[in-house]
Amino acid sequence: MSGQKPTEGMSLIVKTTCGWLKGFILLYGIHIILYGHLTPGGGFAGGVIAASAFLLILLAEGQRAGLKTFSKKAALTWRSVGALIFLAVAGLGLVVTGTFFENFWTGHASGNFTHFGGSIQASEIGIGLLVCSSLYLVAMVLFGCAFGFESER
Repeated sequence: MSGQKPTEGMSLIVKTTCGWLKGFILLYGIHIILYGHLTPGGGFAGGVIAASAFLLILLAEGQRAGLKTFSKKAALTWRSVGALIFLAVAGLGLVVTGTFFENFWTGHASGNFTHFGGSIQASEIGIGLLVCSSLYLVAMVLFGCAFGFESER
């Protein structure tokens, strides 16, 4: 070894390319979450795509930049918020209509396919938050075990 301290993250080319791509990937994940009631996809697929944007930052730029962008505390908070949204929508369906997870808030008298998905769209948002945050936390644990990440302060 030459005694030089290695830089955090990957090369400048990888960092620059990931810097350009991370916003587009996150926006695409949000689009899949929001329009999952009309098109293939939904909360799970959109959450995986959104999590990949944060994992790209973590891998390309290193632990400090990854934790600065999406800390463990924020991931735990958003995971809980997503689970609570999902449970609230399911419970409100039971309270309002008498059927668990019924689409009680359609916004349209016929309840047919519209751009506003009502309670189903709200549940997709909850699932997207839950999946995105959970996958990020799982990756943090796996990367921490494999690469010896320092604990967050």
